Amino acid sequence: MTVPQITLNDGVRIPQLGYGVWRVKDDQVVAPVLKALEVGYRHIDTAAVYGNEAGVGKAVAESGVPRDEIFITSKLWNDKHHKDDARQAIEETLTKLGVDHLDLYLIHWPAVVKHGDAYIEAWDSLQQFKAEGLTRSIGVSNFNPEHLDRLDGTTPSLNQIEVHPSFNRADLRAEHERRGIATEAWSPLGNQHAPSDLDLPEVVQVAEQTGLSPAQVIIRWHLQIGNIVIPKSVTPSRIEENFAVFGTELSTEQVDLLSGLDKGNRQGGNPLVDH
Repeated sequence: MTVPQITLNDGVRIPQLGYGVWRVKDDQVVAPVLKALEVGYRHIDTAAVYGNEAGVGKAVAESGVPRDEIFITSKLWNDKHHKDDARQAIEETLTKLGVDHLDLYLIHWPAVVKHGDAYIEAWDSLQQFKAEGLTRSIGVSNFNPEHLDRLDGTTPSLNQIEVHPSFNRADLRAEHERRGIATEAWSPLGNQHAPSDLDLPEVVQVAEQTGLSPAQVIIRWHLQIGNIVIPKSVTPSRIEENFAVFGTELSTEQVDLLSGLDKGNRQGGNPLVDH
C-alpha cells in the first residue's frame, strides 16, 4: 500500500501517515520500528529528548529499506536553542541515527517560560542547517501563532501539535493553512489519559458503521481533514492495524460528526505555561 504524500511549502514530500516513537525506550524501539517498516511505514518520527534515536537508527539500518525511501524526523530540545548548542544537538542526532541528513528537523517547543526568545535564535540555526544539507526541511512543534510571528526568513514547513477529535485545534489548523504551513498531529488518538477519544460514542458508532476499529476511524479522520498523522504503538498487531486504513473512507457526514467532538480536551503540554 502506497501512503499518500503531502507536498510541504518547500517542495519536500512527506508521507501523510507516519510512525511515532514517543515514550519507547532506546533498547525497546528497534523491534517496533522494524515492524513498522515491514508493514509499509516510510515515515519515522523521533526526537532527541525521546532518548531513542540510536535505536531508531539501528532499526533503519537493519531494515534493508533504502535510506532515501525513509522520511526521518527529529527535534531540537528546549535547552539547545542557542547557536552552538543547536549545532552540537543536530550533529549528535545525526550520529545517533547513523545518517548524514534528516528529512525534517523541528524546534520541539518554543520553551518561552524557561528560555525566553531563544527559539528565534534556534530558527536561525535550523535555516543554516537546511542550507548546509543537514536536513531537507525545517519546521516547528507546539508553536502558537504568536510564536510563528516572531520567526524571520523561511516559513516553517509544518507545525507538529496535539490534535485529536476532542481537541481538534480548528482555529490553529486554519491559521496554518493561511500561512502555508502543514499540520502534523501528535497524540492523534487522544488516548494519553482517560477519557480516551477511542471510547467516545460517536467514534464507536462510526467504527460500527464502517467496520473499522476506533483507532482506524480517528486516523482516517486525520487523513481526510488533511493532517499528517503519527500514531504510536509497540504492539505488532496495532502497528499493522493503524496502517491498514486505506481501503475505507469516511463519509462527509462521518468526518463532520467527528469534527464536531471538540471539547478543548488538551492532554499534553501547553506552550504558554509549560517547558
